[in-house]
Amino acid sequence: MGNSLGGKKTAKVMKINGETFKLKPPVRAGSVVESYPGHVLLESEAVKHYGVRAKPLEPQQELKPKRLYFLVELPKFPEEKGARRVRSGIQMSAKDRLESLMLARRSASDLSIMKPPSMGLEPEKLGVSENGGGGVRVRMRLPKAEVERLMAESKDGADVAEKIVSLCMGSGGA
Repeated sequence: MGNSLGGKKTAKVMKINGETFKLKPPVRAGSVVESYPGHVLLESEAVKHYGVRAKPLEPQQELKPKRLYFLVELPKFPEEKGARRVRSGIQMSAKDRLESLMLARRSASDLSIMKPPSMGLEPEKLGVSENGGGGVRVRMRLPKAEVERLMAESKDGADVAEKIVSLCMGSGGA
């Protein structure tokens, strides 16, 4: 509890294991990091404020007295050989790119038409005829009253389906 003259004139550097050492300024960050390859110095205030996004000190930057610095090892990232391009070498127009993006975002139900039928099902149940043609699933909206009218006018399910197909073809769907 006395007066002190001169005060602390050292900068304190703390390693990741908690070990600290003091340095007398003027000392540059590069001279401290020289003996610790792969490490950088972070200012404690920057770490407190920015967390893991704190910028390391530049090698020519001087350490200030009465400050705490952290000596940490940089994580090792795989070296990149330059700017990566997603479609290097493939020249596509904007329209082609948009179309490929739209195709990539198809849902599984859109692709179910293209997958081969499973082995366990019989061809008659899948709508596959003897000559190799297959059924096609079409989705359309019809008012309930229209469906009821078609069912009342028809003698069986095949007749109803035929009338619905003709209705679909007549309304502009091909």
